[in-house]
Amino acid sequence: MADNIFWLGHDSFRLTGEKIVYIDPWKLTADTPKADIVLVTHEHRDHFSPDDIAKISHAGTVVVAPPSVAAKSNVQITLVKPGDKLTVHGVALEIVPAYNPNKKFHPKESGHVGYIITLNGKRIYHTGDTDLIPEMTQIKCDIALLPVSGKYVMTALEAVEAAHTLQPALAIPMHYGDADVAGTRADAEEFKRLAKVPVEILEKTS
Repeated sequence: MADNIFWLGHDSFRLTGEKIVYIDPWKLTADTPKADIVLVTHEHRDHFSPDDIAKISHAGTVVVAPPSVAAKSNVQITLVKPGDKLTVHGVALEIVPAYNPNKKFHPKESGHVGYIITLNGKRIYHTGDTDLIPEMTQIKCDIALLPVSGKYVMTALEAVEAAHTLQPALAIPMHYGDADVAGTRADAEEFKRLAKVPVEILEKTS
């Protein structure tokens, strides 16, 4: 089910299908494929990297992001906020909130987002940097990309609760494995061990 999902490290993914979609591209290699769509969840440096977006952009690339990103960007951005629905290059996107209810890093009022991307007939939910939030009870997805590292986002145990709330056909852990940010593979392994939904730990690719 995850054949078209490539984990690029941390929270960064490339989805392939009718179009090539990147989410939070960061620390990309120079020869990575070009993007039709780039989705940015928020303005923090490990999620919004203008240099990495430039590496994968061409004349037709559309960058989608919340206003907090646009304030720091010199490129044209399609602005979104939680609750929005739009279609970009034929790819349906739903914009959902991402925030920490009890931490200072990602307050709800900042307008950070997650994305539900419909590609190859599957609804893929990238949560962005978030904790378990009430809005997840209303989200329907086939594949959930869930942070597991704690500190800035959900812990592995909280991610298990999120997975049980969402009930995806497949859950993929993220937000770990980069020395510059919190989280290790042990967090992903704990999530897989405890979750009662199918889990796949992806190997990092370029």
